[in-house]
Amino acid sequence: MTLVDLEPGDPRLDAELLPVLRELRPHLTSESFASVYERGYPQGLRFTAAYVDGRCVGVAGWRIVATSSALLKLYVDDLVTTEPARGRGVGRELLQGLTEKARAAGCHMIDLDSGVHRADAHRFYMREGLTITSFHFARSLT
Repeated sequence: MTLVDLEPGDPRLDAELLPVLRELRPHLTSESFASVYERGYPQGLRFTAAYVDGRCVGVAGWRIVATSSALLKLYVDDLVTTEPARGRGVGRELLQGLTEKARAAGCHMIDLDSGVHRADAHRFYMREGLTITSFHFARSLT
């Protein structure tokens, strides 16, 4: 398995990464994804793709942020593996790659939010040593 960081404008974003990301974020289109990455990149948003035999089978969207609670942390916006590749270590490899990036950047933690309905993902995160530390609250503005 190979992990590849993809910069904005890389043609693999639309052709290879987006179809995988849409398994988690079906609302994304080519245009909206390109716009989000263009706007998010200066804010630290990055995407890492996992490739097996030349095929993208997993994606992590992430950023390193300074916060008063954690000082410096790596926040995972997205972590998804294609349905056929689940249970084959792709998510574990992506999470390990992000852990290495976080340590190299001097982060004190990795964290993420996961929808309350995603029980399989929650089991995976707990198996990988993540714990439930808080509730996340939101209000839609649209």
